[in-house]
Formats: sequence, structure tokens, C-alpha cells
Amino acid sequence: MLAGLLLWELVGRFVVKNALFLATPSQTALALAKLWSEGALQHHSWVSTQEFLLGFALAVALGIPIGLVTASWRRPAAMLNPWISGLYATPIIALAPLFILWFGIGIWSKVAVVASLVLFPVIINTDAGVRNADRQLIEAVRSFGATKLQLFTKVSLPAALPFILAGLRLGVGRGLIGVVVGELFGARAGLGFMITQAAEVFNMPQLFAGVVVLAAAGIALTAAFQAIERRLVPWNFE
Repeated sequence: MLAGLLLWELVGRFVVKNALFLATPSQTALALAKLWSEGALQHHSWVSTQEFLLGFALAVALGIPIGLVTASWRRPAAMLNPWISGLYATPIIALAPLFILWFGIGIWSKVAVVASLVLFPVIINTDAGVRNADRQLIEAVRSFGATKLQLFTKVSLPAALPFILAGLRLGVGRGLIGVVVGELFGARAGLGFMITQAAEVFNMPQLFAGVVVLAAAGIALTAAFQAIERRLVPWNFE
């Protein structure tokens, strides 16, 4: 990582030599310090954090139950799977202006964008996890007279858990993209809004500062989910 930062600094100083095209790590750090001292970084980060957390929580609350239903019952799966496949393939960037029209430029349009991007990886991974349960183990548990609830809690859910957590990790990156996309189309605050403002006046250090904060958030959240995964499904790391 340090080698990458050093290379970035050297390229910015001696190859590009123009801050309008590439801000160096030192210039980005100074921009971050200035934004922090002004309170702008905290304000924009808090707005984006709210949008991400609400959208992510909504997607998880909807996605896991839907994935469990589509994996467990054929009729709901036949009804929902074409919609899931079609909407998953739809570029959400094309729907972002529609969400802003419906919910305004406040926080809820960004929540809708984040939720729509995170929802489908969670559904698909949950569905795949339940279907991936060992059929021989299921038959063995049934032969001992297990109820459907016991079968679900003792076999299907543990089998699906690694897939669900993988879907959540995928959702982190997509959710952060959703925050920025929503704020690019219309916002009063947020990191995407800050990046847009910086781009309009060619303030590359401030633009890179916003990008660095988003990248750091992505790294931290992914690491947190990996730690949760190690705790909940340790057999995957043996």
C-alpha cells in the first residue's frame, strides 16, 4: 500500500505535474485536513452514512426473506424470479432520476437507490445458499423425524449463511456506488455532492479527498463483514 502511495505521489509530481489532472496523496491529505477543519467533511460524510445505512438495512430486511421464500417454495419462485432477474440487469443509474422525481432530492431518494443496488445480490445469494444445502444431510435429518422448522434452522440456514454474508459483502460496494450515483443526480449534501462540486471547479484535491473517504469506507466495511463471517461461519476458514 505504501509503495502504491509513493508511486502515485511520484507520478503526480514528476510525470503529470498538473493538479488539474491528478492530485497527489500529499495534496489530497491537505484537502482532507482543510475539509475537516471547516466541518464540511464531517457533514457530508454523515449525510452519506445515513443514506448508506438506511438503504443497506432496508435491502437486507427485504432481500433475505425474499431469497428464503424463492428457494423454499416453487410457486413464489416462478412468480418472482423473472422480476428479480430483470431488475438486477437494469442499470440503476437509469432509474436514479426517477427515484429523485418520486422522493425528492432529500435523503430518501438516495436510500432508494442504495436499497435497489444492494437488494438483488442479497436475494440471489440467499436463494443460492439455501439451494446449496447438502441433500443427503437433509434426507438424514428428515429420517430422524425433524420438523420443517428444525430442518430450516439446523440445516438450510447454516448452509445459506456463508452465501448471505458474501451477498452482504458484495452489497457494501454496490451500496457505496448507489450513494454517489444518487447524489450526483441531485442532492444538497453528501460525499457524492462534494465530489460533484469539486469537479465543477476542477478542484482535484477535494475530488480525490471524497474518493479516498469512500474507498476507506469500503475497505473498513468489507473488513468488518469478513470479521463477522469468521465469527459466524468459522468452518469456512479452516
